[in-house]
Amino acid sequence: MTDATPVNSSSAAPEPSRAHVDGLRFSVERLRDLAAPMSEVELRAGAYPAEWTVAQVLSHLGSGAVIMQRRLEDTLAGQDTPDDFAPGVWSSWNARGPVAQRDDALAADAALLARIEAVPPDERNAFTSAMGPMTLGFAQFVGMRLNEHAFHTWDIEVVADPATTIPVPVAALVVDNLELVARFTGKPTGDTTTITVATTAPERDFTVEITPGGIALTPGVAAARPDVRLPAEAFARLVYGRLDADHTPSGSHGPALDILRRLFPGP
Repeated sequence: MTDATPVNSSSAAPEPSRAHVDGLRFSVERLRDLAAPMSEVELRAGAYPAEWTVAQVLSHLGSGAVIMQRRLEDTLAGQDTPDDFAPGVWSSWNARGPVAQRDDALAADAALLARIEAVPPDERNAFTSAMGPMTLGFAQFVGMRLNEHAFHTWDIEVVADPATTIPVPVAALVVDNLELVARFTGKPTGDTTTITVATTAPERDFTVEITPGGIALTPGVAAARPDVRLPAEAFARLVYGRLDADHTPSGSHGPALDILRRLFPGP
């Protein structure tokens, strides 16, 4: 479910990593407060997407935390993570019951956060991690976890509160990390067009270039009359396929929004 460039080693590099670490801490604490009191009945309820239960979403986050922590440790040690590590983790977590999935997920989530926070500034500056075709600096590495964490937390919270949104402190970081994600979540429809998007909280401008064979989302110059105007968290959810009609902010939305929904159908 769900190309970056390396972070350089200049004196300005630690600042974005601190922002992402702080954002991840905020999201981890929020998920703990949300999930820890849940009963087994609540954990077995359908999440968003409905084919997953709440416990399975937590299991996904927990197994992901274990895998990411191993990748972090291996990167810092200058070694590769074995190819068979992730499948073994997934098998183990899939075999657990709902309560264990929740409890173990919250523990693994906290452990990953603690390990990330413990990485000293010099190692953050020198950090580069290869992940498929991408090379990630430390802020980008943490940002990938933050994106996943924010949207899956929303997947759980929306079960009880259909009007819930991604908190602005997190959305402000997530919205600046959509360009790469859009390449993977976007599904070309055969159309050729350009859509301009303006967001609020925070204010950002994007251009979505649509061709029969691909989609490119890039930060853009503010359009005098953007085709779509949404809160930043809602636009981020759109790119992750989580802005169906029932979970869209009120307001007048033109046909461009429907095109974007088709481009980003989600899980």
